[in-house]
Amino acid sequence: MAMVLSAAAQTSRQTSPQISPWSGIDNETPAAEEAAPEPEANDVDVTKDVEVDKLDWSLLSADASAFDTVPTPKKGAAPKKADGGAAWSSSNNANGTSAVSVKQSVSPFWDTRIGADMTVAPQGTLTNSELLSERLANGGSLPQSSGTAWAAMTAPGVASIWDKTSVEARVDPGADQTKFGTSISKSVPFANDYSLTLQNGYNLIQQGVMPVPGIVSHPSRSYEADQSARLSINDLGTSFIAGQTLATGDDKWLHRVGAEQKLFDGITISGSIGETAQGPVNKSLTAGFKRSW
Repeated sequence: MAMVLSAAAQTSRQTSPQISPWSGIDNETPAAEEAAPEPEANDVDVTKDVEVDKLDWSLLSADASAFDTVPTPKKGAAPKKADGGAAWSSSNNANGTSAVSVKQSVSPFWDTRIGADMTVAPQGTLTNSELLSERLANGGSLPQSSGTAWAAMTAPGVASIWDKTSVEARVDPGADQTKFGTSISKSVPFANDYSLTLQNGYNLIQQGVMPVPGIVSHPSRSYEADQSARLSINDLGTSFIAGQTLATGDDKWLHRVGAEQKLFDGITISGSIGETAQGPVNKSLTAGFKRSW
């Protein structure tokens, strides 16, 4: 009996199919796997029917700011530089000081100007030899810094009587002196190469009280009149001057004659001979340099 059961069991093991434990997983379709999505409208190739070789690529170099429609706030305007700024000039004097001048136009109306003329003494510590040379060059005293302020105006003349009017006021705080002057002039060109300029000037000098120990002083005024005629030869740059002056305290007009020659680059040489109130003749020969910028 036992043998029969064993044979039947063996027969059933041989005939029953072998089932793999992974067969269900291999044949089963994953739930996460889905069909590929249909292409959307935005994914459509828009260049499919465009001929790329005929496109105008120059538009890519256009300035993008030209297409900006959003208004941008404007920056504040930069301050304008004032026209006719201050003009400075300087030169060295023979006594070691420096002459510094500054001027500036205030108004184009009647050519109004202001400025200052200063004498600047050398700064710094000087040795004994330098102090001695400075004293010898300045008559035994050291040069001091000083300066004057001035204002000037040039106006037209009156009809055919004169063609130019000049007014100038000058203040010297160091000397406590104020000077007010005016002049009228008329220029007469002739023969295309010559010109004659006639000028009359009047000056008023106000001298303040100078503090002197033990002496009581009062302000004083003095007057001065000046008349001159200048004959200029335009092609040669040569001028001949004749004039006369009369000041407070003088009993006669003091005459003078002179000449001036322009050389080059603003350099001029002038000489004059004139009378003085004391009697001796005053002779002078000077050279000057002038440049404006």
